[in-house]
Amino acid sequence: MYMISSWFKQPLWQRVAVGFALGILAGILAGEQAAVWFKPLGDLYLNLVRMIVIPLVFFTITSSVAKLAEAGNVARLGLRTLFWFIATSAIAVVVGIAFGHLIDPGVGLSNLPLGEVKPRTIPTPLEVLIGIVPTNPIKAMADTNVLQVLFFSGIVGAALVSLGDKTAAIRNVIDQGATLVFRITRWVLQLTPIGTFGLIAWVVGKYGISSLLPLAKFIAAMYLACLFHIIVVYGGLLKLHGLKVGRFLKGALPAQQMAFATSSSLATLPMSLRVAVEKLGVPQSYASFAVPLGANVKMDGCGAIYPAIASIFIAQYFGLDLSLTQYVLIGLTAVLGSLGTAGVPGTSIVMLTLTLSTAGLPLEGIGYIVAIDRVVDMMRTMTNVTGQILVPVIVAKEERILDQAVYDGTISTPAAQGEQVLVAAE
Repeated sequence: MYMISSWFKQPLWQRVAVGFALGILAGILAGEQAAVWFKPLGDLYLNLVRMIVIPLVFFTITSSVAKLAEAGNVARLGLRTLFWFIATSAIAVVVGIAFGHLIDPGVGLSNLPLGEVKPRTIPTPLEVLIGIVPTNPIKAMADTNVLQVLFFSGIVGAALVSLGDKTAAIRNVIDQGATLVFRITRWVLQLTPIGTFGLIAWVVGKYGISSLLPLAKFIAAMYLACLFHIIVVYGGLLKLHGLKVGRFLKGALPAQQMAFATSSSLATLPMSLRVAVEKLGVPQSYASFAVPLGANVKMDGCGAIYPAIASIFIAQYFGLDLSLTQYVLIGLTAVLGSLGTAGVPGTSIVMLTLTLSTAGLPLEGIGYIVAIDRVVDMMRTMTNVTGQILVPVIVAKEERILDQAVYDGTISTPAAQGEQVLVAAE
């Protein structure tokens, strides 16, 4: 019991780091058997996280929209949030293009094995817009269509405000439901080190080093570009807003670790919401709106950096020279496409297909990099999630609603004052 108690007294990011390190070791030792021995641990953890995503989105969005509407600043907060989503995505495209040419990942390669690419239907922007509105909210919840649930929750929250005191009892139930989901989420997130161990062991055992060597330059370009974007671009924005970069990275670290292990922004959503509120001082009423929205439309890694570098890789592999017009098309498609494909499964492949089609590059090039997609996806998702947390932080700072004392770590998190936030502080 003492060992278990001591383990849970350690900060969550340290426990996740231990799980990560042990997962690498187990994957190396087990090899292909890691999928049999360890992947079920990761799958069980992902199922638990996905179990709480929809209740979390429904209760927190409904409650937060009601509170923001009462304050009268929901529209302004929404517009500022979307502005920073688009602005940082535009910068991410430039970063991707720059690192693509700096490293030249497709130069000197030939006869790469061609992987199987499942064809995906790319909806038009109008179809995406229509698809946001659910015909059956219950079905949307059952299908884990977060964007539709987010829309429905916003409508419910607005209706509760318009009815005023008549629905006070229902609003109280919604708030109590949020408290209940927060408690369940707290329990589930304590299992993150175990889930990380299982998932990392599986990835290391499945791929190994030898399978990554032919595309080492492409992987390096992605990882370096994403790290540059997180540290330099995001760090620069934090500096411009008078915020400490180190404090942000430390606060966001548990969500970054989880994103890297799960390769899923939605699976990381509970942790992202937790760190935004508890560690970085974003008001829960705003974070509960902005973070789930970002998990659907804010994709700097998958929707901006990855299509840019992959387009350059494919052009270089096929010996094609990209024109200025093609670069502009890649940029516009990457920035606007992530909004236009919001909620579409397989965002990275959809975005790359859309970008290549727009720029007139061969779609069969996707088959050459799909084999290492999981390895690249871990870093892409970590970048996505970091951006999804960053934007609410800087918008809250601009709106003067950021709890600076919580951000700076000079006071204990609000979790100590009851179940008002997602998870108790470590």
